[in-house]
Amino acid sequence: MLIETRAYARAGLLGNPSDGFFGKTIAISVRNFGASVTLYPSPELTIEPQLQDTNVFRSLHHLRDAVGTLGYHGGVPLLKAAIKKFAEYCENEGIRLPNHNFSIRYSTSIPRQVGLSGSSAIIVATFRALMQFYNVEIPQPVLPNLVMATETEELGIAAGLQDRVIQCYEGCVYMNFDRPIMEQYGYGQYDPLDPHLLPKLYIAYNTDLGKQSGRIHNDVRARWLAGEPLVIDTMSAIADVAREGHDALLRRDTEALHELVNRNFDLRSQIYSISDRNRALINTARACGASASFTGSGGSIIGIYRDDAMLNRLFVALKAINARVIKPYVV
Repeated sequence: MLIETRAYARAGLLGNPSDGFFGKTIAISVRNFGASVTLYPSPELTIEPQLQDTNVFRSLHHLRDAVGTLGYHGGVPLLKAAIKKFAEYCENEGIRLPNHNFSIRYSTSIPRQVGLSGSSAIIVATFRALMQFYNVEIPQPVLPNLVMATETEELGIAAGLQDRVIQCYEGCVYMNFDRPIMEQYGYGQYDPLDPHLLPKLYIAYNTDLGKQSGRIHNDVRARWLAGEPLVIDTMSAIADVAREGHDALLRRDTEALHELVNRNFDLRSQIYSISDRNRALINTARACGASASFTGSGGSIIGIYRDDAMLNRLFVALKAINARVIKPYVV
């Protein structure tokens, strides 16, 4: 029995990053890039490392570039953490797993360190493979919580629910993380939307990863918890962007969506530090006439373009600053 599962990159369209602050978001799965997991029975439980998990390098510069792109440990810790969290979930739910071992390996085409959720895609694909191998059903709204817990509790990765929700549901999803809903159910209200409602979208992401500076650390959560009015009001306004965007999508109001995408980033920049590199992505895209906001925490942007002529301008202008443009494939 050979099991193969897959999960895709994602992009936050509106409301990002209010998901971690009882807000609302709209996100899409990006099937241009994906992570796959292969699992099959074996005498011992074996995690097979991939090329990116190697400890052998051609040179000092190769090591530097590999760590800058993939981190210090590659993808193997993601698989270990997902397997551990799956076993704990089954134990807590009283699900008795048969003593069957397996070998597991992963591969990914998702660009790393650019805010397209490559790590969580590997974890989602791992959970799907384990669920199939052991014939365990995890309720769809619960699965994103487990994926997020794998990252936050096991690996110390800062994470919000939006990314894991869209990678588990796929397509286009409107998410409501209002506090009463979260406290009552333990997860948000997730409403799939018809992807045909989406306007013409582009995504652009940095390609010069080896030249990236370190991550910008922000103190927004601490300020929010402390009740700082600017942060609370701004995060509420960002959530309203998603709520208004939901209505605009349903009435196919592309002009309103264009303005909302720009407003999302402009609000975010009031409380978050934005690196020069990331701001250059935004400014270059907007100079072409497109809207632009972050897909995640930075490194890639998403927006609306009007026609093929504008898309071509985006290709040329963003390539000049070492960014690649794609049209996201959403099913």
